Amino acid sequence: MKNILVLSDSHGNLNNMILAVRKENPDMIIHLGDCMGDAQNLKLKFPGIPMEQVPGNCDCSQQLAERELLIEGKKILICHGHTYNVKAGYLNLAYAAQEREADAALFGHTHRVYYDKHNQVTYLNPGSIGAPGYGTPPSYGMLYIDGATDKIDVDVFYFE
Repeated sequence: MKNILVLSDSHGNLNNMILAVRKENPDMIIHLGDCMGDAQNLKLKFPGIPMEQVPGNCDCSQQLAERELLIEGKKILICHGHTYNVKAGYLNLAYAAQEREADAALFGHTHRVYYDKHNQVTYLNPGSIGAPGYGTPPSYGMLYIDGATDKIDVDVFYFE
């Protein structure tokens, strides 16, 4: 079983990310962009925790805008979401996830929490850990992957 902390849209708020890592003690961290520098600073604070990341629309990076990870035998599509225009809807992302035969698709960009399971794909947007807006508190997600039971679960947590 892997417990994975999923962060997005930190926008300079390293403190909230540190609090989430300390609270959850994850096996892995995934940062979904905006701002990649925050993720790099978090990695320096917790060098023993593996981290994966993708750039967001606010990041100046030559890295790929999306990646596929294989975790506990499950294919996980990670992206910021702007290249799929997720602010207008999730259909483009759903098509991409199905085309890649992903078991889960993780994205950010909207600063709004979203999680669902559709056509056997688990979707998670953890909201914004740094600058949520919309009257919502900062949030992060947890992705639980159990290769032994073939299950993927998600949870979302908010800061008070």
